[in-house]
Amino acid sequence: MEIAAAFKRRGLLFVLSSPSGAGKSTIARMLMNADPGVDMSVSATTRPRREGEIDGVHYHFVTDSEFDRMQESNAFLEWAHVFGFRYGTLRNEVLKVIEAGRDVLLDIDWQGTQQLKQVDPDIVRVFILPPSMEELERRLRSRGTDPEEVIQRRMNRAAAEISHWAEYDYVLINNDADKCCELVHNILKAERLKATRRVFLHDFVRELTG
Repeated sequence: MEIAAAFKRRGLLFVLSSPSGAGKSTIARMLMNADPGVDMSVSATTRPRREGEIDGVHYHFVTDSEFDRMQESNAFLEWAHVFGFRYGTLRNEVLKVIEAGRDVLLDIDWQGTQQLKQVDPDIVRVFILPPSMEELERRLRSRGTDPEEVIQRRMNRAAAEISHWAEYDYVLINNDADKCCELVHNILKAERLKATRRVFLHDFVRELTG
């Protein structure tokens, strides 16, 4: 058996969570650009499409009735209500990628992460904190995309989301997006090297010592 074959592995489910405005979507994009071995999970959502968003690239945009049918057919690994809309991770798309040995990056909240942990205990969970609540509010306002009532709703929700940080494997403070992305990438690379993820390594060791 060749060494490369001995180190074949199943792909990782790699979760990034944070309150809205803490930077997880930015860091997810940066990680995708830095690491060709990661595929982004494209969620289904009932949220209306925003200007510039592409169906199947940013989200799979579906109606409420379509989402209901997908739920009934067990199409989701996890799903959650977020700000009045539903979001779900598509089971078949994710399983196809990880069984091929590639990693899947999931930009989901704590609700979805809890569900996913029950489906696959081997997931890697990273929570990203803002430097402060004041900075979080500043970032939300600087985006210029939300009216005041939505900003206040996001700020009210942020404290509840942050309260779940201890449920995660890693917790980072996003003072600087480049440095935070580097830390996230280091976590991903280290998790890939864990012996428990090496599917065929035991056969290779037996071959060497036998």
